[in-house]
Amino acid sequence: MRWLDVKSSVIPTARELLRLVYAGRMCLAIAIYVTTALKLRVAAPLDILVTSLVLVTASAVTIASYWHTHVRQKLPGPTFLYLQALFDVLLITAVVHMTGGADSDLASLYVILVAVTALLMPPANAGLVTLFAGLAYVADVFWGHPGTVSAGVWIQLGVFVLVALVMAYVAGRVNVMGAEREALAAEVRQVQLEADDVLRNIRTGVITVDADGRLLYANPASEDILGFKAREWLGRSVMPEFARLTPEFWAAVTSTARRGVRLMRVEATVHRPDRSFPIGVTTTTLDGPVGARPRVSAIFTDISDSKRLEELHLRAERLEAVAELSSSLAHEIKNPLASIRSSVEQLGRSSRANPDEKFLANLIVRESDRLSRLLSEFLDFSRVRVTECQPMDLHVVAEAAIRLVRQHPDCGSGVKITLEGGPTPMEGDEDLLHRIVSNLVLNAVQAAGPKAAVKVRTGHAAGNELPGGAGIENPVALRVSDNGPGIPADLQERLFEPFATGRVGGTGLGLAIVQRAVEAHRGLVLVDTKAGGGTTFTVYFPAARRKEEAA
Repeated sequence: MRWLDVKSSVIPTARELLRLVYAGRMCLAIAIYVTTALKLRVAAPLDILVTSLVLVTASAVTIASYWHTHVRQKLPGPTFLYLQALFDVLLITAVVHMTGGADSDLASLYVILVAVTALLMPPANAGLVTLFAGLAYVADVFWGHPGTVSAGVWIQLGVFVLVALVMAYVAGRVNVMGAEREALAAEVRQVQLEADDVLRNIRTGVITVDADGRLLYANPASEDILGFKAREWLGRSVMPEFARLTPEFWAAVTSTARRGVRLMRVEATVHRPDRSFPIGVTTTTLDGPVGARPRVSAIFTDISDSKRLEELHLRAERLEAVAELSSSLAHEIKNPLASIRSSVEQLGRSSRANPDEKFLANLIVRESDRLSRLLSEFLDFSRVRVTECQPMDLHVVAEAAIRLVRQHPDCGSGVKITLEGGPTPMEGDEDLLHRIVSNLVLNAVQAAGPKAAVKVRTGHAAGNELPGGAGIENPVALRVSDNGPGIPADLQERLFEPFATGRVGGTGLGLAIVQRAVEAHRGLVLVDTKAGGGTTFTVYFPAARRKEEAA
């Protein structure tokens, strides 16, 4: 049955039916030859010769046919099927003739041949084969065995026709069912291909494990996120690897596998050699084979961008609250401070004041001026608003801001500032944009020291540069990089907060003003710093205002 390769649970194909035909043909030829050989003493030499010739011819035809249809994998055409049917009709007729003609018990082989032909060929072709088989049978009965004609012959011919009609109808229904099955299978394959294509190209990781933790499926995004090779773990227990990479993810999948509880939006942390980042995980169960425990699928994605944006929004809200408080305090302090300064200045000019009193008065006036400047910076910080939004070139604004920074006392002769990029049109408040560039460039110069090398670049930004969910349409970018020592780790989280500064004598309001000015333009500012490797501030702006803002 392995050679036949016919599955009883499905409708046999043409090749499978031909295998049966080949096998039946050889069995018939061998049986006739063996039967004649066993009757060697009573059989005529001509019978031995004929049966030997039949066996050799059947073997040659069968081998050639099998080579054509199964070795060369050629589809059986109408001519091939006609030749096969013709040979089988002749073979069966020879066998029937040798076994008694109308009295032969093997005449029923015609019925089997007619049935198989009706399944292999269209009804019209099968009808021709049936007609030929009937003519061959009648010819053998009438001329091969005269005097043996009876009513059974005509009944036999009627059976031929009836079987041909019934099998033609069955074959027609089988063909319709086969076409429907093929169409359904093609649709299923198409859906599988589309689903596989989607899973291969989405940025969300998808993995499926069985109840014992063996990996069944992992899409490319899951390999990129978790940093493992799926082909090395397929069919093996992957849970220890997940426990090493991200314990929270392992716990979520394990909990779902054991208790069947689906988990939604669980946060986990992936620990990779190059970095650690958060992911959001949702788990669900899938029914497996009957009687088996459910499988577990986990859908997860890198949420570091959304977490970063959330932190940026919280920072902006905190700065807004600080700005409101700063504005109120600055106004409340500045007026009394002016009165104090004026009074002390007059006392210091009095003729009755001794040298010590004049020294103390000058000290108070000097510190009052410093405090007044600090309050002015607070007011600048609190008054950051877009007052006049108009089309401009960010590259031109950056060029003007760099010229101003070069005149600052902290910008020595050894400082090198370069401007790269080309025209960068956008809509914005020129004064605020000038303050953003000048503050960032001046901070870079002061951080890098006397041998500072600062690069400023403007230009359009690619959409995939921004964190997911940033919501900035048609973004333009401003990048300021320096060769300084980098920002200390303890200062990075407080970098844009007021009074957070790593420079002696700094107020810590410069970057806070930058953050508020960027936020006023609906933009985004990101920092990339490494200890000993310099710092890059990247600011993204929308190239144009939103319609509701412009209205």
